[in-house]
Amino acid sequence: MSEWGIALIAAGSAIACSIKTGWFAWKAGHRQAAAAEAAGHAQANALITTVQATLDEQRRARAAEWRRQVYLELLDAAQCCQVEATTEAGSRLLRAESMVELVGPAPIASAADAYMQLVLVQNPSDQEKDDAEWARRAYIEAVHQALNET
Repeated sequence: MSEWGIALIAAGSAIACSIKTGWFAWKAGHRQAAAAEAAGHAQANALITTVQATLDEQRRARAAEWRRQVYLELLDAAQCCQVEATTEAGSRLLRAESMVELVGPAPIASAADAYMQLVLVQNPSDQEKDDAEWARRAYIEAVHQALNET
């Protein structure tokens, strides 16, 4: 074989190997790009899940704080009503009891209603005062149970 023939075979082999190597590199590059894209999607989904969980927890915390404020307002209004039996104090207590009824749950609303009924008694006897204190404690216990469950 002549030198030209050997040179052509070597050049052809080099070109064929370059094409084959280029094709493998191209395929590997596409696989790496697909893997990077999948990893990016997984990371984005994980971030979205984390942000959503944080937002949900903040929402639950705000709702629990709102409920605590509503429950506390009933206690404050009842105490005000017991100290000064005015129409304004009675209206405040009724408003607070309505808010507790809206916020719930039912055991707290029921305990709030029982407590409110005893607080609104005009010129209560000693037994009615004791009953009101018992109802207050029952209301507070219902609140504690509800807040500890959430």
